[in-house]
Amino acid sequence: MENRQDSAIAVVTGGASGIGLKTCQLLAERGYAVAVADLNVAGARDVADGINSSRGRAKSFEVDLEQFDSIAAFRAAVVDEMGVPSVVANVAGWDMPAPFLSDSPEYQRKVIAVNLLGPIRVSHEFLTAMADAGNGGRVVNVSSDAGRVGSSGEVVYSAAKGGIIALTKGLAREMARYQITVNCICPGPTDTPMFQRASESLQAALIRGIPLRRLAQPEEVATAIAFFASDEAAYITGQVLSVSGGLTMVD
Repeated sequence: MENRQDSAIAVVTGGASGIGLKTCQLLAERGYAVAVADLNVAGARDVADGINSSRGRAKSFEVDLEQFDSIAAFRAAVVDEMGVPSVVANVAGWDMPAPFLSDSPEYQRKVIAVNLLGPIRVSHEFLTAMADAGNGGRVVNVSSDAGRVGSSGEVVYSAAKGGIIALTKGLAREMARYQITVNCICPGPTDTPMFQRASESLQAALIRGIPLRRLAQPEEVATAIAFFASDEAAYITGQVLSVSGGLTMVD
């Protein structure tokens, strides 16, 4: 896969930890200047500092996916300080697994805001700039296998992540005229802070259901994101790829 030596810019939400962190590091290794975005400002700064100390290029940015004003300010800051990106990776997500009948309205609103409405708005903000620039580009959305087949204890999360899959396909059709591809990664259970918040019994049950009998490591998902961001994927758009150790096998 190519290493970029130019000034290509990649935006990664959820960059302070887990899959987002590994995506930032991998894209930086491949020559991108990376906008590391997260609500956890200190964590994003640490990731950016680590990339810069390894002779990469990165800047940290604060973004709250529940607040459209924050997303607009984030896009303005990235474009002003770094330029128009060629890659946008919507990696950030949030959930607290629990039975659907115990869900509060506040919980449901947060899950939908962070996992669906936030990525919609991030995409709108940056795609407007990318389309105007006329240089093509890549959007990679991170959904979940929960969005493909559903997940007990994650009903609203499954609904939001299913929305990300539909968002990907709709955007892929509209953005093709601008030579911007839009694709989607669906991780299965992955060794991230969000997974570790689940109960031990739920973690064990999920691992038992994986044919490869182990969790994904964040860098394994990041590799798939980097592929869709690369020139090798220039003729692929509107596609959904599960990275789940065989947990789901969807046509």
